[in-house]
Amino acid sequence: MDYMIYQKLGLIIVLIILVIFGGTAGYQIIEGWTFIEALYMTIITISTVGFKEVGQLSGTGRIFTIFLILGGIVVITGGISLIFSSIIEGTFGEIIRRQRMEKKLAKIKSHFIICGYGAVGEDVVNEFIRAKQPFLLIEKDKGILDKLLKDFPDTIYIIGDATDDEILRSAQIKKAKGVLAVLGKTADNLYICLSARSLNANLRIIARVIESESIDKLKKAGADYVFSPEKIGGIRLAAAALRPAVTSFLDTIIRGEYLDLILDEVEVQEHSSIVRKTLKESEISKNIGIIIPAIKSANMDKLIFNPSSETKINPNDILIVFGSSDQIKQLKKICS
Repeated sequence: MDYMIYQKLGLIIVLIILVIFGGTAGYQIIEGWTFIEALYMTIITISTVGFKEVGQLSGTGRIFTIFLILGGIVVITGGISLIFSSIIEGTFGEIIRRQRMEKKLAKIKSHFIICGYGAVGEDVVNEFIRAKQPFLLIEKDKGILDKLLKDFPDTIYIIGDATDDEILRSAQIKKAKGVLAVLGKTADNLYICLSARSLNANLRIIARVIESESIDKLKKAGADYVFSPEKIGGIRLAAAALRPAVTSFLDTIIRGEYLDLILDEVEVQEHSSIVRKTLKESEISKNIGIIIPAIKSANMDKLIFNPSSETKINPNDILIVFGSSDQIKQLKKICS
């Protein structure tokens, strides 16, 4: 039950107490009864149990009793109605929400599974939302999750422990593109890496590390990329102090906040029209106007920075590109 329901229940309880004390005081004043006698009469009146009255009622006392019965019936029946309606609405509402989520889970594919919605997980989720990329969030604390659902009710989520294999299976890990293990404990992220890699060998796994000495352990457990927010934060702080213009530029292009310019990556598929052509022959820059600052070679598994016009494009190469969202869409179409 939400906060509004608790407020209403509190109001009902206050009204019942007021009716009881009002009835007790009324009988004491009108009939001159003792506190216990007046309280007893009030309780049997508003509960309509039909027990013997304390004494003979006066004309004023009978009129007062009529209004007390009506007031008691309204307050008590209203309270009972609210309780039952809240239970029914809550139960059926939860069933409907669960059914909707199961339908979404059945359809989702090529998504990223984000494990944990803590300080780091929140930033990761916000970036995925901004980039409009499909993701599924696993968080075991429903209270923490409610904050996200209030702003983004369409978020696909599972309430559970991301270190549990069954939870990962429920998250459609076999159809997922990658996993981000960003829990607050290195041991938990290590276990997620082991489980995720055993459930889907083709996943891209990104893991958060708390202790720097555990980086190698996470990589051995199956993580493709390991990061330490604390270490990265320190480097970025130093860069912001020493190279403020460069840091500002990188922040801008990564977030795509200026003139719709984005730094992105595009993989060249086997049957693309530009495969085995040089950059000059592909005429990418000429036709689209996009900038290619680097290429990650599929053959050498390394980055070629500032490639020359004679650099050949091979299948599965990843082009690091800088341009508008429309230009990047055009390039993806050519590379697919």
